[in-house]
Amino acid sequence: MKNIFSILVFSILIFSCKKEQVNLIVINANAYTVNSNFDKAQAFAIKDGKFIAVGTNDKIQKEYQSTKVIDAKNQTIVPGLIDAHCHFFGMGMQQQKVSLEGTKSYDEVLQKLVAFQKEKNTRFITGRGWDQNDWEVKEFPTKEKLDKLFPTIPVAVRRVDGHALLVNQAAIDLSGITKDTKVSGGEIILKDGKMTGVLIDAAMGFINVPSATKKETIQGLLDAQKRAFSYGLTTVDDAGLDRNIIELIDSLQQVGSLKMRIYAMVSGDNQKQIDYYIDKGIIKTEKLNVRSFKIYGDGALGSRGAAMRKSYSDRENHFGALIYAPERYKEIAKQIAASEFQMNTHAIGDSANTWMLKTYKEVLKNAKNRRWRIEHAQIISKEDFKNFDNILPSVQPTHATSDMYWAKDRVGAERVQGAYAFKDLLMQYGKIALGTDFPVEQVNPFLTFYAATIRKDIHNYPENGFQMENALTREETLKGMTIWAAFSNFEEEEKGSIEVGKFADFVILNHNIMEVNGTKIPNTKVISTFVNGEKVY
Repeated sequence: MKNIFSILVFSILIFSCKKEQVNLIVINANAYTVNSNFDKAQAFAIKDGKFIAVGTNDKIQKEYQSTKVIDAKNQTIVPGLIDAHCHFFGMGMQQQKVSLEGTKSYDEVLQKLVAFQKEKNTRFITGRGWDQNDWEVKEFPTKEKLDKLFPTIPVAVRRVDGHALLVNQAAIDLSGITKDTKVSGGEIILKDGKMTGVLIDAAMGFINVPSATKKETIQGLLDAQKRAFSYGLTTVDDAGLDRNIIELIDSLQQVGSLKMRIYAMVSGDNQKQIDYYIDKGIIKTEKLNVRSFKIYGDGALGSRGAAMRKSYSDRENHFGALIYAPERYKEIAKQIAASEFQMNTHAIGDSANTWMLKTYKEVLKNAKNRRWRIEHAQIISKEDFKNFDNILPSVQPTHATSDMYWAKDRVGAERVQGAYAFKDLLMQYGKIALGTDFPVEQVNPFLTFYAATIRKDIHNYPENGFQMENALTREETLKGMTIWAAFSNFEEEEKGSIEVGKFADFVILNHNIMEVNGTKIPNTKVISTFVNGEKVY
């Protein structure tokens, strides 16, 4: 009997000492979990793509074992970063075209177009990235030089924000558009009664640009993924996708070639597309979430397409414009409100924000947990801030540091005080989702972190920061790029923090962005990016 008892005790001890086998263990980390207490952790264990334990080195090593152990050597680890508003597919496709980002003059734009055509010899030149506000002469270009360089090859290149298009006469001739063509929700820019070649918002739709092939589209998605992973992004909110691209994304994710998690906002430009997805219902996999519509309220501030309540300060009797008639937004909102889908509306000007907030409030009727979003929320009238009490602000901090040089001239000293007001918006809703709007801005999320907290450009301008009363703390900013962004996607139970049961998405950094001198934040590099515990960069 005594021997049986001894064997039993010995068996219990052996069993209790047995460690659970897991896929990956990370130790010696400086990990910001971004849980409800904003706790830090030394170590965590991963099994079947999820965090199964988070804690100290002793606890994790005592209870778990793995053939794969990462010694983080006290490097900073954060949850996988989420870009709450970007154009992932658009950025990938841009990598297949001429890139005009960073050009400092119209002549430099022309030089790049000539070099691109010499290399590629395409039948239709397309691209994106020019910004007249970065040029010495801060005026829209005209097409005369473009016509001389490319008399027979159509050219159509988008402004950096995507809300203005520069075209040559060959492209105009293909489209059939004239200076007298009527445009609702946009503008054909004229000079001395002639077309300049610049088209704003809805007017761009008249230009028939050839569609990409399926091979080019797939390559664009894969190129975008590679770039995004290199910056620690593990989820992207793609703001405005058509059904064919969403279905292609799903197929690539199913076969494992596209590992990026995508929150797909369905483009609301097409009524048939809205009807299709509302009838079909929410689509949710581990990698894809289709439960929202992206609607354009107005244009961009840089091209003076943003809808303002009073005239632009630097262009008399010009107010910008809503993309659709005001009642159309109510029709769309009512249809979406009757479903489980989320409505995410691009609103930059104070007039667009006023109208969309009013429309949201009217159709939602104080419904809880709908999480409808205003994308950009860029210029807000003082009396409208209170209306963000149950409307989620989704902002892009680098817009503030890109626009700060000329925003005051464009809207005036009074209105600019309600612009890029991230802290004020956070105080109203209690959360704020942060993104980049790439490729309008750079993909780099550490520039987002820097712009939100330090509110300067990378050359340390302005000396005291831009409207610092609306800077976010580092903790608020990290939440906006992780758990709050996940919340904005209805995904906070599965991602956005390093917690047991959530997807094992995390990033190892070379700098501690929570403590390093602010000037070093933009130079932060990603050492490794993990999705489902798998190293993808």
